Amino acid sequence: MNVRQSVIALAMAGLAAGCAAGTAAQTQTQDRSQAQSPAPASSDPPAPQAAESNPAGDIPDDTVFVAYRHQGLPYEVQVPEGWARTDLPTGAGFTDKLNSIRVETAPAASPPTETSVRSQVHSGEIRTVDTVSRKGGTAVRVVYRADSTPDPVTGKVVKDEIERYAFYRGGRQAILTLSGPVGADNVDPWRTVSDSFRWTAP
Repeated sequence: MNVRQSVIALAMAGLAAGCAAGTAAQTQTQDRSQAQSPAPASSDPPAPQAAESNPAGDIPDDTVFVAYRHQGLPYEVQVPEGWARTDLPTGAGFTDKLNSIRVETAPAASPPTETSVRSQVHSGEIRTVDTVSRKGGTAVRVVYRADSTPDPVTGKVVKDEIERYAFYRGGRQAILTLSGPVGADNVDPWRTVSDSFRWTAP
């Protein structure tokens, strides 16, 4: 190889190296551009969060209770504020949506027993019969399940869980009945109401 051929060979080698370097630099630039580009946004909408719901008939935790005293009958009981009241000859009833409270009094020759209270449940599935202590005195309690009264508009009937307390003093019996749909968590409100019952001066 003469001098001229050597020069030409060196020039061509340098040109090839320059092209390779340029191609590598372009590839690196494209790689960096792809790495820095944000991922395309998903077209799928975010999944909606499940709405919170309470079982039908749950009495709210922030319910305010007020004292009720029947005119002419010797008892007092606390009931949720704002519930609709129905005056009865022997007491009173209170309702709100699917829940109800009823208090009735009547003369009684002797204190109630678990047997006598059980016999007063003419229909329904009895769950518990026991004697309990409340702030207003001892009571016989029966817990049972039965169909509700049909809704006057829709005719719908639901299965209620009912707590009935029989209090007694001096020849008079008071029946406190608490009812709401099966599955409603009303343990605390019902305890507040049953604990609040007390006899007043005759």
